[in-house]
Amino acid sequence: MSNPPVIVDRAGLWDAEALSDVAAATFPLACPPGATPDDIEIFVTDVLSGERFGEYLSDPARIVLKALADDDIVGYAMLVAGDPADPAVAAAVALHPVVEISKMYVLPGHHGTGVSTALMLAALEWARTEGYPGVWLGVNQENVRAQRFYAKHGFSGVGARTFTVGNQVYQDYVMRLVL
Repeated sequence: MSNPPVIVDRAGLWDAEALSDVAAATFPLACPPGATPDDIEIFVTDVLSGERFGEYLSDPARIVLKALADDDIVGYAMLVAGDPADPAVAAAVALHPVVEISKMYVLPGHHGTGVSTALMLAALEWARTEGYPGVWLGVNQENVRAQRFYAKHGFSGVGARTFTVGNQVYQDYVMRLVL
């Protein structure tokens, strides 16, 4: 059985609840092994709710791309235009202006079907078209699968940062791609 074609498009306000549902299903899969269900629930409630996605989709500095298969959202990527708020991350990224790939998640049933690659290519194309010299992202230091995916697309490690999930602080690698 072949996979349905993947279409990547810009999400709109009407997609907020569906994106929140995908985020709630996918975020726990990328969490560090030590993340507790309570901490994950706090993060999902505070950062990935339908209300928060409504805010993201209304923010001119954010672009949310949705991946569709058979008219269902099966993944998404969130891009944030602007310099990193953390001075250490900004120094490590060393590009201005720059775009962060803040989130990129795909539903488990669609892993290995090209959805992640389609989202990444669309994100990079958006950044190039808008004239950004590069993009950056943070990835948990224990998420080797994601690190390999980003390296395959040309990203390299340039630093580190912390990332809070609920009440726990984790270590991320900062990766950058010069376009």
